[in-house]
Amino acid sequence: MTDAALGRPAALQDRDRLLRFLQNYGVYLGVAVLLLVNIAFTPHFLSAENFRTQAVQVAPVLVVALGMALAIGTEGVDLSVGSVMALSTSLLSLYLGYGMWIALAVAVLGGMAVGAANGSLVAFVGVQPIVATLALMVAARGLALVLLPQLKDVHDPAMASLGSGDLLGIPYLALIAAALALLVGFVVRRTTFGRRLLAIGDSRPAALLAGLPVRRVLILVYVVSGALAALAGVLATARLTASDPTSLGTLMELSAITAVVVGGTPLSGGRVRIGGTVAGAVLIQLLTATLIKHDLPPSWTQIAQAVVIVLAVYAARERGRR
Repeated sequence: MTDAALGRPAALQDRDRLLRFLQNYGVYLGVAVLLLVNIAFTPHFLSAENFRTQAVQVAPVLVVALGMALAIGTEGVDLSVGSVMALSTSLLSLYLGYGMWIALAVAVLGGMAVGAANGSLVAFVGVQPIVATLALMVAARGLALVLLPQLKDVHDPAMASLGSGDLLGIPYLALIAAALALLVGFVVRRTTFGRRLLAIGDSRPAALLAGLPVRRVLILVYVVSGALAALAGVLATARLTASDPTSLGTLMELSAITAVVVGGTPLSGGRVRIGGTVAGAVLIQLLTATLIKHDLPPSWTQIAQAVVIVLAVYAARERGRR
């Protein structure tokens, strides 16, 4: 046997270990690299104000990504999240006259209704998730524009406090996003619902044969995704102090999918990594901020996200072949 023949299996094993490392820890490595690059080349990056800005801006992305992680964990996807954000900002603006909490409840209920429609199409009608949520993406954005055809400033003290306030120097928006990440992580790891979700993503036919309530779990997953997207729309509205259904949430589905996939949750379902999703959202925010601070156009951010998704999916696909 030749040296080349002997060396090939070792080379494949090394490649497999590298792919496994990148899939499990690549997102954390990426965050560390971006931090070091910005510390070295971005003026005032280490300032408290900059970290506050990054924390506030990443919060809506993270909240949406949490719901997206649940959908992807069932071997699905939710493309309607950006439009749900737009719908929630329209509903919030229309109902703020009744008080922030009533407006918040209506906005979240609107997101849950879209999620219920998504889940029903997937669970009962048998429509593929990408098709079902694409239809609701168009419908929800259209409804948002019917309800609020143009940008409207939000003049509400409670919303202003939510968007700009903090606790011990940590913005409210960041605290809310962190609390939701802990809650979703607990649900996935420690509850029956979480175990059923992962079982469905691993093999839906096997889950049906095992007697699991597959339809109920799928509907609930998309309802939760819709609720989280609606809440993200509320947080973004509070930060911007304006409701803009035309642009709010645009391409948010791309950022959410990037955060989830880069964080190590496979598109094939059966596993959800909440910690990786949090790191993925931070990575996307740092990447966007880095490009903006170095005067690169916003379109480069979208290109960079696309490249990151392709690399993450490639690493997962190659590992799956081993």
